[in-house]
Amino acid sequence: MDAWKQELQASESAAAELAAAFGLDPEQTAEITESYPARITPYLRRLLTTAAEPLRRQFLPDGAELSPDSLPEDPLDEKRLAPVPAVVHRYPSRALLLAANSCAAYCRFCTRKRQVGKRDKNLTFGEVLDGIAYIAGQPEINEVIISGGDPLTLADSLLKEILQRLQQVEHVTLLRIATRIPAIMPERITPQLVELLGRFQPLYLTTHFNHPDELTDEARHACQLLSEAGVPLANQSVLLKGVNDDLPTLSTLFTQLLHCRVRPYYLHQMDPVHGTGHFRVPVEHGLRLMADLRRTVSGLAMPHYVIDAPGGLGKIALTPDSILSLGPIVRLRTATGQTVDYPNAQ
Repeated sequence: MDAWKQELQASESAAAELAAAFGLDPEQTAEITESYPARITPYLRRLLTTAAEPLRRQFLPDGAELSPDSLPEDPLDEKRLAPVPAVVHRYPSRALLLAANSCAAYCRFCTRKRQVGKRDKNLTFGEVLDGIAYIAGQPEINEVIISGGDPLTLADSLLKEILQRLQQVEHVTLLRIATRIPAIMPERITPQLVELLGRFQPLYLTTHFNHPDELTDEARHACQLLSEAGVPLANQSVLLKGVNDDLPTLSTLFTQLLHCRVRPYYLHQMDPVHGTGHFRVPVEHGLRLMADLRRTVSGLAMPHYVIDAPGGLGKIALTPDSILSLGPIVRLRTATGQTVDYPNAQ
């Protein structure tokens, strides 16, 4: 068995295991994971054992997840935008293919917190193929983002079949894989995998690093293997309270990503998902951080600061032109001129 598969099998997901390993309250952990699954790979366990709070906060169950709030479970309205179970079709020329419903670890702030890791929400491979068939029937789609869950939890053979089928769709000319794997299970980035991905150009891989401590030697090596195989890398970070909501952390993260040949691409204002209120940062604070970053880091290290608009209206770059008003409700103008309200953090 491949080492990365052994790593997944050895992951801790039971509440009692997690509580014992990290000094958590067993009853509370059981209650949280019943609603929102958790998983810690052996690699991540080693990292969290010595890590500071910003890393532990991202992955370990927290009682705040069960605090009552008025935030929706599906703020981006993905259910409405899913013509078939494995596809979210928000933009005319791009589609999201949900190739897997599992991850190597479950971020506590996840946009799809409502479904990832839950067995009753698992997609069959037949449903993934139905998703590809839908994409094949929509000639306006020229780009497919393969996401999930995490598509790199799939075996190479399944991933190869998905990529081959998408490559055979004449109007799909660009592929992108969105993955957290280099940060949480870098063993998965094997020479065999990068050789496979290198066959399907143009294919971009979007990583997800939120804190400099995630850029371990192993993670850097994984990024190096991908780069040397000709797979361009871009990074999406999420602005998180108590994790990376300060200038030193973000400037270090974005600069070190460049050193790993990973282009900082997006800094996301966290989606207002039910059970994630303790991670929320006010938009005003994010705007100040971006202004400070412009005076601190290379232009190459500057990501786009964006909000994914509630209701499925798409990403909005936070600029003077897009922000109509700030306050408890942030009023925004989309690229198509629509007005949308975003519930600000307090």
